[in-house]
Amino acid sequence: MSSPDLSKSLHAIAGMEVSALLQEWKRLFRRPPPERISRSLLELGIAWKLQEATLGGLSRATIRRLTGKPGSDEGAGPNLEPRSITLKPGSRLVREWRGEIYDVLVVDGGYEWRGQRWISLSVIAREITGTRWSGPRFFGLEKPRAKRPAGRAEVTDV
Repeated sequence: MSSPDLSKSLHAIAGMEVSALLQEWKRLFRRPPPERISRSLLELGIAWKLQEATLGGLSRATIRRLTGKPGSDEGAGPNLEPRSITLKPGSRLVREWRGEIYDVLVVDGGYEWRGQRWISLSVIAREITGTRWSGPRFFGLEKPRAKRPAGRAEVTDV
């Protein structure tokens, strides 16, 4: 299929009856669509398959990285899984936020901050910032998806 043919096929999807969309899905995916799939998802899935057939799909390396299968190319792109850090009691999370230093102590079953016990870093981050934050991200325990909040964070073991 050429690019002009692909363009015509993609435009034709919007005018197809649902029964025709279901048949096209079966033809392209070689199996029936999921039950109770919406029309818009049928259209998107069919469009994806048509584009994939014409323009090519994902590389094997990309598929391995997305599925997390062993043998994926390390260092060939961003790590899609947030790194997991296990904090031991006695560890300190130190974060600078808007010119103020915040020090959180990891204790059994939670955290200690300003003389109180907390079970969630996210609640502490919310108290500090006044907005909803991922506590692990705020304290630098996860890689950020986009922008990081202003300031520095560090983890130290005692």
